[in-house]
Amino acid sequence: MTRPAPERDTARTAQQYDPLGAMGSRPLAIVLGASGVLWALLASVFDRDVVGSPTLSALTVLLLAASGTVVFVASSPFRAPFPRWAFAVHVLLLAAATVTSIAAQWGPDRNALNDFMSLLCATGIVMTAPYRPWSDLAVGGLVLAVVTGASWGVAASVFPADVPTGVAAFLAAAPTLVLTAASVAFAWTFAGLAERVQIRAGSYSVERAERDGIDAAVQQDRTTILTRDVAPFFAELRTKAVITDADRAQARMIADGIRRAMVADADRTWFEQAVRSEGGPDAVVDDPDGLIATLDADQRTVVRTFLRAALRAATVDPAGFRATIRRTGSDDAGPDAAGPRGEGPPTGTTHRPTAGTVAVAIDLAVDDSDVGIHRTFDPYFAVLRVTFPDLDVAVRPSALALRFSYDQH
Repeated sequence: MTRPAPERDTARTAQQYDPLGAMGSRPLAIVLGASGVLWALLASVFDRDVVGSPTLSALTVLLLAASGTVVFVASSPFRAPFPRWAFAVHVLLLAAATVTSIAAQWGPDRNALNDFMSLLCATGIVMTAPYRPWSDLAVGGLVLAVVTGASWGVAASVFPADVPTGVAAFLAAAPTLVLTAASVAFAWTFAGLAERVQIRAGSYSVERAERDGIDAAVQQDRTTILTRDVAPFFAELRTKAVITDADRAQARMIADGIRRAMVADADRTWFEQAVRSEGGPDAVVDDPDGLIATLDADQRTVVRTFLRAALRAATVDPAGFRATIRRTGSDDAGPDAAGPRGEGPPTGTTHRPTAGTVAVAIDLAVDDSDVGIHRTFDPYFAVLRVTFPDLDVAVRPSALALRFSYDQH
């Protein structure tokens, strides 16, 4: 049974435009989260102005640890893209930690340096900048700034210091406002630049590269036929004084072979061409309806890149490659919609698969351990996971299986 694809947000993020870059920045988010928890723990134990409530101090540290765990789990490239609900939970946990931090040390604040939540709320937005669109970052940052400013404002009004209450509230919220503005600028600028580059690349580079690759494969096949069959046959005819019936039969056989090769080339999808050119004739593609042709430019580029890397890997046996593509759902037109395999659609018609969901299963034989397979293909899994959110990867010693689906348009 095919799992339904998760809902996608309308605004794309840096992680979706550059999955490998987001995967590379993930250690920074982990370090920031762990450092924040450590700072909160040390400050709560050794550097507070009042004794306060140890229970609320412990709760503050636990809330910070929970927010860091949410970011750690949701930012994994194998759970991409980072969901909005996870970002909302992260912000709510930081807001709750801010309130409990003030409540835990309720009293006159003589040392602003030990008020760690003001800065940790700010870094909490920075941690998620590669994973959420600018609008979410702006809303989350404003929520944390309001909670931080209000909490410190209330404390300053009850325990007056040398600065007005409004100034104390603004100073508490300032780090969050500044780093939120920086995160919003990053997400906005990155998405705009990536979209322009993608539009330009998609307009000609992907299509031209695929066309050139298919043309080269077809040319290679026909050159092989000419070199192996046609040229020797004509060279032999030149030495004969009389053309016999056997020669005519052989000519018809060669002509039929060329025709079959041309029909096969016409029926073969870009996916089959890519598998054949990289993996040879032993690799199997089971796509009777030619559904793989309905991938969009982004999806096609990602799948083609994975195929090239997988079939060129020294540990992968092309003979163990098998891809199965089928339509799922009630609108399945069945395998006969495109005509018998090898003959294409009926004469004078063009087969257009109806809208629906297409399930893709790819199995490879890999002469490596599961750790070695992950080491080789994890970057490709990260990109595939962003492109196909329901990607399921099964890694076993000597075997790799991928399952994903996409919507036809």
